[in-house]
Amino acid sequence: MALGALGAAARPLAAVADTASNGTVTLPFANGERPTVAAGTFPQKGEMILQRTRPPLLETPWSVFEKSLFTPNDQAYVRWHMNDFPRAVDVSNFKLKVFGEVEKPYELTLAELVSSFPATQIAAVNQCSGNSRGFVSPRVAGAQWAHGAMFNAMFTGVSLAKLLARAGVKPGASHVAFRSLETLQAPFPAADRFEKVLPLDRATNGATTVAYEMNGAQMPLLNGFPLRLVVPGWYATYWVKMLSEIEVLNHPGTGFWMSTAYKIPNNPTGAMTPGQAGVTMVPINSMVPRSFFTVPAANRSVSVGKAAHLKGFAFGGDSALKSVQISVDGGSNWHEAKLGKNWGEYGAREWTSGFTPPKAGTYTIMVKASNMAGFEQPMQAVWNPGGFMYNAIEHIDLQAS
Repeated sequence: MALGALGAAARPLAAVADTASNGTVTLPFANGERPTVAAGTFPQKGEMILQRTRPPLLETPWSVFEKSLFTPNDQAYVRWHMNDFPRAVDVSNFKLKVFGEVEKPYELTLAELVSSFPATQIAAVNQCSGNSRGFVSPRVAGAQWAHGAMFNAMFTGVSLAKLLARAGVKPGASHVAFRSLETLQAPFPAADRFEKVLPLDRATNGATTVAYEMNGAQMPLLNGFPLRLVVPGWYATYWVKMLSEIEVLNHPGTGFWMSTAYKIPNNPTGAMTPGQAGVTMVPINSMVPRSFFTVPAANRSVSVGKAAHLKGFAFGGDSALKSVQISVDGGSNWHEAKLGKNWGEYGAREWTSGFTPPKAGTYTIMVKASNMAGFEQPMQAVWNPGGFMYNAIEHIDLQAS
């Protein structure tokens, strides 16, 4: 990252209450009509689907995923929790604080962070815990995202393990808290800033990164400028934007965003039945595997006896992707797809496959992913009251004639 780029504050956020609709799009679930906003409506953002204005919740149009494995910065989805976050950050006054249960607490400017530690790169999928919530049945409260509350990016930054090693973590420390410049408003507790907490072993696993670049460019303002915590394999609620404080703790934290929000049933898939009582809830954490089609609707009419090209992308979640399988008969039989370049354990991978329809008709094509930890996408989505961890098998219909 060029140090000269650090001297200016990010472009101020436009008045988010005054966004102008650029049209509408109908997401594929009940009450799915949403406005779209033109490029430039929000700073550093292209055309997006508007889920909410205050705070900004912007969904990536699916056509973006059809064009590129790595999501362009200007169309990476945006999700803030409260509207009170800086519309600009003056990097000349910004400092990252590292303190708590450490031997040598310290502060760093952004320029010092970049110059004092070796840069590391990691490809990772950032996915909102509630991605695809609009498909959950029975419906639950929360932003009704389609599949566009995720992005795949190459991040550049500093290993969190190295930042903590410089501070010298004290014996007995067990967790690390991360706080944002984002502050909260009623109805949340007035003193409660946005804070997430990781177990110490996750924080120091070598993959967790304090990132200042995304896809080779400065971190976009709405995606967390100047620093964003990158927690590969875990849901985006932990990927703290506008990261300003790192505090080492000897307890798991008691803030609202860990003790109350983003809780799931205490089982590997986060599943329960509607109305089920006595369920132990824990903070959401590991992502589960997912796979998708990127076959444009215009290419879903095919000819009998001619090979149709199937393609998409997949990721393994909190474990490396093991395989992607395709069914051309509605799930009765499966065969493996060919996987593209491996960008690392936590990044997305392209997949391709072929299908030659033997006769005219409609063919339901399905795709499912599995990871090295043994998790496989289910035919039916799990349910929980937060609408979290949706990862049902996806399908498209091909019409052969």
